[in-house]
Amino acid sequence: MRDLGNFARQYLSDESGQGITEYGAVLAFVAILVALVFSITQGALSAASSKAFSAVVKQLNNVSAAAGSAS
Repeated sequence: MRDLGNFARQYLSDESGQGITEYGAVLAFVAILVALVFSITQGALSAASSKAFSAVVKQLNNVSAAAGSAS
């Protein structure tokens, strides 16, 4: 009986694995938050991000063309 009490105290005071559990909980929360944002915006977010990436690609192409013609 004494060994069972020691085992229970040791088991309850052992905190190894607590960090990974907290990281998992934060990751699950972020995943749910991202899913909610995508469902609320109903595709508007993907169109906006696509437009933004297209603008960046266009600017990079302009810079590349300017650098190519300057040399």
